[in-house]
Amino acid sequence: MTTSSDIAISAEHLTRAFRVPVREPGLRASMRSLIKRKTREVRAVEDVSFEIARGEVVGFLGPNGAGKTTTLKMLSGLMHPSSGTARVLGAEPARRDHDFLRRIALIMGQRQQLHWDIPAHDSFEMLRVVYGVDRAEYREQLDELIELLDLAPLIDKPVRQLSLGERMRCELAAALLHRPEMLFLDEPTLGLDVQAQRRVREFISRYAARTGATVLLTSHYMADIEALASRVLVIHHGRLQFDGELRELADRTSDRKLVTVRFEPGSAGGADPSVARELVAPFGEVVDTDGTECVVEVARADVRARMTSLLDLPGILDFTVEDEPIERVMERVFESAAPEPVVTS
Repeated sequence: MTTSSDIAISAEHLTRAFRVPVREPGLRASMRSLIKRKTREVRAVEDVSFEIARGEVVGFLGPNGAGKTTTLKMLSGLMHPSSGTARVLGAEPARRDHDFLRRIALIMGQRQQLHWDIPAHDSFEMLRVVYGVDRAEYREQLDELIELLDLAPLIDKPVRQLSLGERMRCELAAALLHRPEMLFLDEPTLGLDVQAQRRVREFISRYAARTGATVLLTSHYMADIEALASRVLVIHHGRLQFDGELRELADRTSDRKLVTVRFEPGSAGGADPSVARELVAPFGEVVDTDGTECVVEVARADVRARMTSLLDLPGILDFTVEDEPIERVMERVFESAAPEPVVTS
């Protein structure tokens, strides 16, 4: 049975509304707005409720403007909710108690806390003082982070001389020097190349496994979510749409399979992509043709029946059946014009 001490995050009916100005076009409307400004209410987050257990790594998904960052700011205490309640590690984030702030870290992809003109090592020392970390504990933690993130060649260089990927690794180290129990990661791999993304993902995974930290991660790179998260929350139009396993989300929202058909080199289908496309077109929507391979999208319910017929195609070598890539599944979820009721597994 889950007890309150096992819960890292508890959000109940969390809502955040903003008043934004509304102005009609034209000079007359501009002059009127100087005297009496019209505003309207925009709800960036509305009636969001969920719980995250200690030690969980959870992905937080949604398109731009869905309410992800606003939610993270409320959970980390940077923003007060308009209504509803949130508790993180047993504390109320909006109070921003010193003890609470020492137990969390908020890392936002293009935001930096390292000073531009001094080495990262000097910024680390300053943060040690700010967080009141014992020097021996700091040294132990820094040595571990240097090893995990391969920072030895970097920390004595001015931050302005580092590449984006190198700077992001140093930013991660800066945020974790005080051994936070709760990590809020908002697009931590944004703008990084493929190799740098992989290194950051591997580090986050190792850090969570070593320390038992709880992680709430937003990312537009589905590889981050697939590699790190055992569970996902999906938010759209400010409302929670789904709470459960990532593959369960795919199963619920995708009614299609991708079938890759391979033709023998030299056969009609293997020699001419247009012939391959013509051969497989009756089985579903052709989404890609490349060399001797042709990918066709088939309704999930029809896969079994279509496979028998596929074997009769001239020159076929073999075929594979796969689920849709999770990126395509998420695109379909986000394309919905209106919010759907929350589904909790």
